Amino acid sequence: MSGNTTDVIVIGGGTGGYSTALRAAHLGLGVTLVERDLVGGTCLHRGCVPSKAMLHAAELVDGVAEARERWGVKATLDSVEWSALVATRDDIVARNHKGVEGQLSAAGVTVVRGTAALAGPRTVRVEVPGAGGTQQWTARRGLVLATGSRPRTLPGLEPDGEHIVTSDDALFAPGLPRSVLVLGGGAIGVEYASFHRSMGAEVTLVEAAEGLLPLEDADVGRQLTRALKKRGITVLTGARLLDAQRTGGQVRARVRPARGDETMITAERLLVAVGRVPVTDGLDLAAAGVGTDERGHVPPADWSTLETAAPGVHVVGDLIPPPSLGLAHASFAEGLVVAETLAGLTPRPVDYAAVPRVTYSSPQTASVGLSEAAARAAGHEVAVNTLPLTATAKGMVHGQGGMVKVVAEPGPDGRVLGVHLVGPHVSEMIAESQLAVAWDASPSDIAQHVHPHPTLSEAVGETFLTLAGRGLHQHA
Repeated sequence: MSGNTTDVIVIGGGTGGYSTALRAAHLGLGVTLVERDLVGGTCLHRGCVPSKAMLHAAELVDGVAEARERWGVKATLDSVEWSALVATRDDIVARNHKGVEGQLSAAGVTVVRGTAALAGPRTVRVEVPGAGGTQQWTARRGLVLATGSRPRTLPGLEPDGEHIVTSDDALFAPGLPRSVLVLGGGAIGVEYASFHRSMGAEVTLVEAAEGLLPLEDADVGRQLTRALKKRGITVLTGARLLDAQRTGGQVRARVRPARGDETMITAERLLVAVGRVPVTDGLDLAAAGVGTDERGHVPPADWSTLETAAPGVHVVGDLIPPPSLGLAHASFAEGLVVAETLAGLTPRPVDYAAVPRVTYSSPQTASVGLSEAAARAAGHEVAVNTLPLTATAKGMVHGQGGMVKVVAEPGPDGRVLGVHLVGPHVSEMIAESQLAVAWDASPSDIAQHVHPHPTLSEAVGETFLTLAGRGLHQHA
């Protein structure tokens, strides 16, 4: 077994892992990144990037129908060439993958292709496929765990990659099904349902909680539910899947809705989107004195540096329990914090309350900060202002409906506690609100800044103007 020493060892090359590696290398540290699959991880290869490519294609399909039905543009859609759509998606993924590998190489990061296990404090044993043998690496500064997560599965619903799928293989299953049953109304389930409805499938979306996106403000879930139903998606909330069976190239599922009798749903494909679980199997965490919680997460002992109870061992990404959000952009931020800590700097901790959350369905949702219910539960006095996007000219142009909802402390100078958006392209509008929440801004602070007209963003500005007592179009 060969022995090697470096400053920092990162296990896992997903968003949290490679951002840690790049930042540490830019700060002059020697870095070794161990990855058993492809650098870029789930986000680049099976999640964020390919799914958003597919959702963009869905938006183009929807645009053809809107052009014809609403704007008098005599456009027609003959068909969707699945192979061409897949080729474009895969090209986008491949170019991003090549870019990440190029950045790691240019930064001087040593990438070891193999499976890692801890062999002691700051020591890692790597099994390299083929004739690579076993390597041992020791870190002088620190060891970073960034092994990510995998989809949670359910007994009796073992995925086969075609008829029963998880979020890891949902968009890679062959062809476009004519009918889809989605189990789980979180962001992944909603995006998958939205995509396949755009592609012409009959879609049923089943969520056990009382509303879609149950971690978001209740008004967001209600607005989204109305919009999806308007698009022809059957939405069953407060519903339970009793069982499901594969039969004749289809899946037959018994569902108990919140009200009424059990119903049988038959679909060509079932997506199980009921959450994700941390990947720690085979890591031998105990060898370095690292423990996990009851859900398998690796909790930091120090949230400001994300160092675990084992000195010199840090954690980023999906391994971290709440309040970390399991979001790629949060992983980037965590990677910067850990890398700068290992370089001897004192970075600001990740402010999880100010990390935006986005669902890329049609319509989109985007939120930051506290929901109205969470703000009240935390003991805040609350002032709420809501504006429909159709109250603006640009909102009327888009014609998808939607809303802006701001939760703040009372008065023009009360702190902004949360902002919640539903509508077209609201993922591109949430950054302003992120700053408002992170900087403890007030409605008066935001109201002094002029928003361009006509845009969707002026709905945000108008909502803050009203909370500041200066609104031209008063609304509740």
